[in-house]
Amino acid sequence: MEYIDSYTSCVAVQAFQKAAKRRSEYWRSQWKELRQLLSGMSSEGSVGTALGQALRQPLTHHVQQYVLLLLRLGDTVGERDPTRELVVHAATLFGNLQSFMRQALDQALATQALWHTLSSRLRDVLCTPARRLLQDSQDSPVTVTPLRAERALLFDDALVLLQGNNVHTFDLKLMWVEPGQDGCTFHLLTPEEAFSFCSKDPEGQVAWQWKVTQAVCQALRGKKDFPVLGAGPEPSEPPTCRCGAYTFYAEGRFCQATYEGEWYWGRPHGKGTLKWPDGQNHVGDFCQGLEHGFGIRLVPQASEDKFDCYKCHWREGSMCGYGICEYSTNEVYKGYFQEGLRHGFGVLESAPQAPQPCKYTGHWERGQRSGYGIEEDSDRGERYIGMWQADQRHGPGVMVTQAGVCYQGTFQADKIVGPGILLSDDDSLYEGTFTRGLTLLGKGKVTFPNGITLEGSFSTGAGRGLHTQGVLDTAALPPDPSSTCKRQLGLGAFPVESRWQGVYGPFGDFIRAGCPGDLREALLGFHVQSSRELRKSQEYLCCERTHPEDCVGRMEDILEELLQHREPEALQQYLRKALSNSLHPLGKLLQTLMLTFQATYTGIGANKHLQGLAQEEVKQHARELWAAYRGLLQVALERKGQAPEEEEDAETRDLQVHGLVLPLVLPSFYSELFTLYLLLHEREDSLYSQGIANLSLFPDTKLLEFLDVQKHLWPLKDLTLTTNQRYSLVRDKCFLSATECLQKMITTVDPREKLEVLERTYGEIEATVSRVLGQEHKLPMDDLLPLLIYVVSRARIQHLGAEIHLIRDMMDPMHTGGLYDFLLTALESCYEHIQKDMKLHRLYGCWNSKEPW
Repeated sequence: MEYIDSYTSCVAVQAFQKAAKRRSEYWRSQWKELRQLLSGMSSEGSVGTALGQALRQPLTHHVQQYVLLLLRLGDTVGERDPTRELVVHAATLFGNLQSFMRQALDQALATQALWHTLSSRLRDVLCTPARRLLQDSQDSPVTVTPLRAERALLFDDALVLLQGNNVHTFDLKLMWVEPGQDGCTFHLLTPEEAFSFCSKDPEGQVAWQWKVTQAVCQALRGKKDFPVLGAGPEPSEPPTCRCGAYTFYAEGRFCQATYEGEWYWGRPHGKGTLKWPDGQNHVGDFCQGLEHGFGIRLVPQASEDKFDCYKCHWREGSMCGYGICEYSTNEVYKGYFQEGLRHGFGVLESAPQAPQPCKYTGHWERGQRSGYGIEEDSDRGERYIGMWQADQRHGPGVMVTQAGVCYQGTFQADKIVGPGILLSDDDSLYEGTFTRGLTLLGKGKVTFPNGITLEGSFSTGAGRGLHTQGVLDTAALPPDPSSTCKRQLGLGAFPVESRWQGVYGPFGDFIRAGCPGDLREALLGFHVQSSRELRKSQEYLCCERTHPEDCVGRMEDILEELLQHREPEALQQYLRKALSNSLHPLGKLLQTLMLTFQATYTGIGANKHLQGLAQEEVKQHARELWAAYRGLLQVALERKGQAPEEEEDAETRDLQVHGLVLPLVLPSFYSELFTLYLLLHEREDSLYSQGIANLSLFPDTKLLEFLDVQKHLWPLKDLTLTTNQRYSLVRDKCFLSATECLQKMITTVDPREKLEVLERTYGEIEATVSRVLGQEHKLPMDDLLPLLIYVVSRARIQHLGAEIHLIRDMMDPMHTGGLYDFLLTALESCYEHIQKDMKLHRLYGCWNSKEPW
């Protein structure tokens, strides 16, 4: 086969005639061998023709002899002889080889004749030894529209249309054939052109269409059909989906770009790679000729070895959905896009070593920060929490500084306008107008921590000092701590329902779309390992995402599992598992909400004046996660053809949110949230800690007496004394079981479990008293409170005030007015009693009492 290809290639380009010219270099160097080869050949015709015959006839003769011998052998072998089938098969193969040789020679001679009809310029462009002519419009006329080609040439590797001096060449591997509506027309589709072939009669159309179709099949297989064109292996029709490479030349985004990958009906479709001459690359999914699905775009920048890398989801040629972008400036954006621009929720973070490092977490609109967002300026030590418009702070906002100063006001074009609230680190409060530099300017009122107020007009003089004209009130009563130290900022300014719609929104879109697996990443996001150090361009063009590729199947499994866990106990286990799994839609949503929470309330944002914002945000997240679960459930039921669940009423929803979801999600936010409670109640907890330290100086019996616990309730029989001990010296032995029980309160973050610990502590106190009295005894409040104070003082729980207030804020509203509410109120009374009444001088006075024990 290789010999036949080589021989016919020489025939097609008249290599024998050129070699036989006596002036040729080949003849001069090989003339002895050529004379010997040509000896005995007919002298008729040219030397070139004789040379061709000399190289063809031996093979032709041998094949012909083999055919005759095999046919004779087949006649002599009996019908039932087992070797007959082999002989017949061999004869058929050699017969096919004869046909192949004749067709190959005919095509080569036709191609040779073609080159004589073309100008030298066209020959230089089109002529190659391996190319064979299969069809010529001069032999079978066709009209090509809309190109109006003067001549159409079908080769075994390309279709060539001649139009004046212009040559249009189309690779057969990227050509699709489509039958026409009438019997004389068929259509051809290429990556950038679509045209029709129209013949004068149906026979011409059939001949052209068949030859083009078979030529395409042969080109895709990469080898010639055997024995003749169209006799290749099945299928005889070319596949619509193919792989190939093509360089675009038409004006547009792909101009000069080379695409290599999968095609469908003349368009990039499937997985592929685009490469531009300027170094820009795109690897990913395509649909109908456009980037569609996940893709990685690498855009070189002016500076050497610097790239912008976009790992995103694309829709109809532009970035749309979730993406991660690493810029040449070392900035990284993780968030959503629409029409190629940042749109929706996203995080833009600069490198820590940047001249002005900053981080923005929030909403975007058409490439600009817009809506609710958090910006941290590490260089200035500030964090802005509030509204944005057109990349500027605009609307209500709260600014928190590293120095502890924070203020709330209305911003317009990055500047604070109108009156606002300014809180200093010493809990001084200013209400009025001031500048971005925190200079008091205009009308306002200052309330100092000691209650003194100054109300009037403020300005700065020539010496840059603060000037004021107003009223100083020194007779005012000390302010309520809740109005200064515990003042909360941002409440009411940013409705909690609308703060993070950019996070909830894509999940809602995913639910409304029916949870399709192919949109899961685009709407819910993905995670990739990202590093800021400079990498080679090829290293950028890969993305190992942490999800398995069978997202569609996984989504089916998730919905199926969801339906199997609808009973209360099973549902709790399912939600716990789902929320802890970053591949589960609910787990992904929770992770993003954790990111926003940390961006707001950690570091500079850990400010006591933001505790109100944080705690209502956690509750809202629990509500949204429950709504997300309900949405997934409805989709799962719909896919199974089952009736959807009825709409929940507000009471049922609150019961599920506080009783089921909040305890599961609170651990994800607890560290940051509890820190805010610690800061808010730091002063009271400090007094409480001092009271606990003072009470710890007492032995058990002294402390019981000091707390006015009735002596018949003292559990002295629980005390085991040595000969050298007295009751008055024993410490930390009375009500030990209740004390140890209460200490378990800090081992859980679930408010309900903390209340259960408190209930068990109450039960242990009553059990101890009943044992002392020898009968079951229910403690009235007058007896319970002193005993509970004793247990609290011995439990020595740190930051009890923060614990109590967090439980109060996060507990299920259904417990209001019930036993848990009563016990929490009693614990709160103990806490206040210890911090207010346990003064050191009182303790020493009791300690020095001479009354016998």
